Amino acid sequence: MNRPLHVALLGSRGAGNYGGYETLMSELGARLVARGFRVTIYARSHSTAAGEHGHRGAELRVLPTVRSKYFDTPVHTLLSALDARGRGFDAALVVNSANALFVPLLRAAGIPTALHVDGIEKRRAKWGLFGRAVYALSERLACSVADTLITDARVIREHYLRRYGAASEVITYGVEPRPPATRDTLDRLGLTPRRYFLYVSRFEPENNPHSVVAAYADVHGSIPLVMVGGAPYAGRFIRSFTEGSDQRILFPGPIFGDGYRELLANALAYIHATEVGGTHPALVEAMGYGNVLVVNDTPENREVAGDSALYFRAEAPGTLATALDRVRKAPESMVALRRTAADRASRLFSWEAVAEHYAEIFRRLAAR
Repeated sequence: MNRPLHVALLGSRGAGNYGGYETLMSELGARLVARGFRVTIYARSHSTAAGEHGHRGAELRVLPTVRSKYFDTPVHTLLSALDARGRGFDAALVVNSANALFVPLLRAAGIPTALHVDGIEKRRAKWGLFGRAVYALSERLACSVADTLITDARVIREHYLRRYGAASEVITYGVEPRPPATRDTLDRLGLTPRRYFLYVSRFEPENNPHSVVAAYADVHGSIPLVMVGGAPYAGRFIRSFTEGSDQRILFPGPIFGDGYRELLANALAYIHATEVGGTHPALVEAMGYGNVLVVNDTPENREVAGDSALYFRAEAPGTLATALDRVRKAPESMVALRRTAADRASRLFSWEAVAEHYAEIFRRLAAR
């Protein structure tokens, strides 16, 4: 009997619900295991519970790192790549274009590697000149160091093709809506189903939490806005829009798992304000749960949401206030839009389809 293909997933914090890459590792890892693969996910010690060595059938390989804004990711990925070289992997997936520098370590050890570059990271406002320079260099490296380049949106694929002549395979994210069993989180926050607006994202400038807060000052009525999220190393920025903010706004911090699903399943509308990146997992999840989507008008976001959203411009907060007031005044008129969002998610964003695409890539890489 042939042994199962052994694949390594590197470059994220680990597996779970922290962010897009971690959700990908969790959902992909479990589905690859179900397809007969052996899967090892490299995880960071500060993001993994003590004694946790497995996740949904995949092995967790927990390694340390340096906890700082600029070195957390590269140090961990370097250690992961060095560790992976002697473990007999048949193929690997590295996520985050900043990790392109470490792909040659894997390939030199005979491990064919796919690199997932996400969005155009050098445009993120959270990075200073040094960070943007690193990402600009990594973007160029990504086009030549990996066996397969993966982008998560057609807009990003076209960027790499137009700028560098680099072909890539587009693989988005998925959603598997699971109705929450309780309303514990809603009760804890004092929320009523379909009587709150929801924003979920890391509190970073390019995700525009400050613009959402500013816009909400011009929204009438008493419907609360729930701002779920946080960000390491961004305390000053977060205080700039949370201190002294509108009393209708709740800042419960990051919420994951069942609590997150509760909020998605019961919101009046979901606000998606990102302006950098490709396919955002949070937007896909909000679609899958049949939310009214109020979305920042960027090519990437339109590619995902299509005709299932109301659009605003983050640089013009009044357009967001207008859209939210429209939802507030006539929520019953939004039923068709909710249905359109849920239908679009089920057609275009399936975790099973995502996993099968990755499985095909790993089989192809291992055959080399």
